[in-house]
Amino acid sequence: MGSTSDLPVMEKAAKLLDEMQIPFEMNALSAHRTPEAVEEFAKNAAGRGIQVIIAAAGMAAALPGVIAASTTLPVIGVPIKGSVLDGVDALYSIIQMPPGIPVATVAINGAMNAAILAVQILALGNQELASKFADYKTSLKNKIVKANEELKEVKYNFKTN
Repeated sequence: MGSTSDLPVMEKAAKLLDEMQIPFEMNALSAHRTPEAVEEFAKNAAGRGIQVIIAAAGMAAALPGVIAASTTLPVIGVPIKGSVLDGVDALYSIIQMPPGIPVATVAINGAMNAAILAVQILALGNQELASKFADYKTSLKNKIVKANEELKEVKYNFKTN
């Protein structure tokens, strides 16, 4: 992430990766303040066993693109909501990458979907993880089915179901 102030958003991704028992690194690296560290991280990521990178940044949101420019690994960008343009600036910065430097991009503050996408990518080559992720998706379905059943118990004068 571009700053530790992004942690409240990114912890959703960390929790899912923990739940799926996927080892991960978490760093605060700034494309503007620590460009050498960002480049070193990206260039050496595959050698450390990293297979997918989730990069979050707000405002100018250069971090995901700088990482993507320095690695062959898939990069998923998470635009972080800022105080000026509510994250739209970060969203546009991340999705408007030049040809040859793609960054898969999720919604503003969409760390959970970034983690889900990363898990799906990793599960392509890992049957155990694929099975665990299938169970996770089933649990999402079951939560909605249960919530719908509970909703039937909520009473209003003109509610018909």
